[in-house]
Amino acid sequence: MPSRSTIRSMLTAGRHRISSGRAAEVVELVRAHPKKASQLLECLWDEEPAVAMRAADALEKLTRPGPQTPDSLRTMLQCTWKEPLIGLLAEATEKKLKWCLAGVVPRIRLTVSECRRVAEILQSFLDDRSSIVKTLALQGLADLARQDGSLLQEVIDLLRIHSRSGTPAMRARGRMLLKQLESAGGKRFAEFISGDSFSGKFFV
Repeated sequence: MPSRSTIRSMLTAGRHRISSGRAAEVVELVRAHPKKASQLLECLWDEEPAVAMRAADALEKLTRPGPQTPDSLRTMLQCTWKEPLIGLLAEATEKKLKWCLAGVVPRIRLTVSECRRVAEILQSFLDDRSSIVKTLALQGLADLARQDGSLLQEVIDLLRIHSRSGTPAMRARGRMLLKQLESAGGKRFAEFISGDSFSGKFFV
């Protein structure tokens, strides 16, 4: 069975700091050996920024909605790593770490107070110089609104603003997200506000 040094060494591979390197291989490794997820998560705090960013890239891919996310990883994120990841999201300075975590953290089931804390962090990302960071912050905010209905109107307002005046990527993503949020009607919209009908579909 692969060792921790194998995972880290895989994450050191890459020509550029923000390149994915062998992150896709790490994803498959963790899917095959879910107990290795903790070793991947530890690499998010690696002293080498490139390793941390590739670890975040792998984690983002692992937590995308779908049956391929190991159940043990879901539990681990919820019970052990939620608070550290929120803290890392707030402290991140590397743009790839920011945009990957902006995708990951809103996928974890959060309390109302945690949702609002993460929303504040993601709103600060909208002032980032990186278009990708800003675009993924919008996505993260929309995902948070699915957990905390009190954020919904504020998020819709932000999407309207940035779908008109943001970067091309922000405008495209903003329009897509607005269509998803504003098209919900009747019972489905009420369920959306409560968050009940979406938890199993969207969240880790």
